[in-house]
Amino acid sequence: IRQRGDAIEWLQAQRQSSLPRCFFSARAPLPDTPALAVGSSSNGNGSHKEQWEQPVSVAGVGSAVFFRGTDPFSLHDWRAIKRFLSRDCPMIRAYGAIRFDASSDASVEWEDYGAFYFVVPQVEFSELEEGSVLATTIAWDDSLSWTYQSAVDELQSTLHEISPCSVKVNRSTLQTAIVNLNHVPTKASWDLAVTQALRMIKGSQTELVKVVLARCSRYITDTCIDPLELLACLKVEGQNAYQFCIQPSDAPAFVGNSSNYFTGNT
Repeated sequence: IRQRGDAIEWLQAQRQSSLPRCFFSARAPLPDTPALAVGSSSNGNGSHKEQWEQPVSVAGVGSAVFFRGTDPFSLHDWRAIKRFLSRDCPMIRAYGAIRFDASSDASVEWEDYGAFYFVVPQVEFSELEEGSVLATTIAWDDSLSWTYQSAVDELQSTLHEISPCSVKVNRSTLQTAIVNLNHVPTKASWDLAVTQALRMIKGSQTELVKVVLARCSRYITDTCIDPLELLACLKVEGQNAYQFCIQPSDAPAFVGNSSNYFTGNT
């Protein structure tokens, strides 16, 4: 598409669908991020040169194939995912996340994600620097009784739910109010945990050099928050950060706004 579209707005247009969806943005081009050929230009003497652009962000809908497990992510799981990826088609990617501690009990909001969750979207919209690419992916495995024709039929069913248009997203402020807020652990417990972690790092009898402390903040709002509106606001506020959204079918959305990269192409 010789016009730059907005990946979040394209994804918002698919909001009536119950299909799984995902979004990943980039702060800056990564050294190993494959560029996309978006067309060719003529130099006037009859020869043509392909034009390549780096992806700015990507949105996906549907599931050509997905991977979810209850046990910690293993080499076997990685090999299962890698079967459906190809060096010849580097833009076919699996998007997802892994729990930090898969051995612990998952809270209710994470039950649909298991110990890990990865998906190869059926329909993918790549927002480029000066254009866009809309692509479809099918995956099949005869040994699992999922034939090529079954994959094609499933894709056609998904395409009937896809809107060709984009929908403007509120990027200013969320039209909602917080009615209750609870931190777990409390601030006092948090301060104590930080002090203990610093003491452990400074201790001479430990190899510990870094500790990641997590805190859960539970917000109750007067309205249901649209995850894509939240994502759009975070993208405006954190222009030097990395935004992502993962949402399996009929599951809560996992939205992030981080200064660190969580993905790679390997």
